[in-house]
Amino acid sequence: MSFGVVAFGQALGEPVPVSVLMDGHPGDARTVRGWGYRAFHRAAPDVGLTDLAVRAGGEALDRAGVAPGELDLVVLAAADLAEYLYWDAAAAVQARLGAHRAEALLVNQACGGGVTAFDTVAGRFATHESHATALIIGANRVCEEYCDRLSVNTCVNGDGAAAALVRRGAGSCRWLVTETLTDGRYADFYRLDAGGSARPFTPAMAVPARIAAPADRLQEFFGGDIMAMFDFARTTLARNREVLERACARAGVTTGSIARIVHLHDNLPAFTDLAGELGVPIGRTNADLAMAHGHLGCADQIFGLGRLVETGELVPGDLVALTSVSSGMHWTCTLLRV
Repeated sequence: MSFGVVAFGQALGEPVPVSVLMDGHPGDARTVRGWGYRAFHRAAPDVGLTDLAVRAGGEALDRAGVAPGELDLVVLAAADLAEYLYWDAAAAVQARLGAHRAEALLVNQACGGGVTAFDTVAGRFATHESHATALIIGANRVCEEYCDRLSVNTCVNGDGAAAALVRRGAGSCRWLVTETLTDGRYADFYRLDAGGSARPFTPAMAVPARIAAPADRLQEFFGGDIMAMFDFARTTLARNREVLERACARAGVTTGSIARIVHLHDNLPAFTDLAGELGVPIGRTNADLAMAHGHLGCADQIFGLGRLVETGELVPGDLVALTSVSSGMHWTCTLLRV
């Protein structure tokens, strides 16, 4: 199956210095400064996840000179909640783009959705010979009623979307393989306990349920077992390497031939650990881009790939790996040849 990216698009919230968030978290200021982020993006209150997705997707279509009616497939990856429950955000984006003849699919695997979406397109192209043009969109809009931008994980979380317009047979940014590892033993680690059918929201709830901080979740999930927590951290890092090696083996390339690793916008110490695990200089990752923009959920990798291509930091022939770890737990890698 051969397809490649012919255009990118993006839609970001307003840039905000991280110091603005730190003012509300004086006890965490030292930790957050150590993360290395300089800024993040915050959307206006009336801007939702699908608003960002439509803007990013529309920009990619315009740059490619492709009319919405030419699309065969729209894949929306969403890392956070969309505007409504019991609602298909992917179908809503398809309609608002005017892509009325396109199939719409929703991918919801947290921060890895944008990377996994390339495999989704590959599968649809393989089983639908008439499909030739697809739009992949990764979008994130933090719902601050449920999660704190600084406390839900070890990232500064922001709002934005990035899109990749792909075409069958295109030689630019050509998809090679996608590999995913899943370990469902950790499925409960990131969950929000209220709001689902097990414990629906009720008027009796004084305040909306919020996702607990990572340290509290670790304590609860592992029952205070420090060694189990360290093992979890080591396993998470090692599986980033394993999924990359598996993808390279399938593509018939070596890990040493990869020009850039485009990872989720994790904090700087995490990028340092990742680079060490993969045996690459941190300059071959997207760490600096991450520090400048904050974590954009499953939009990170498409956003980073687009920026690196457009600035000339990736040139034709370069091999690039899009990598992610996400709740579930999932470790994902997509390889592309620029």
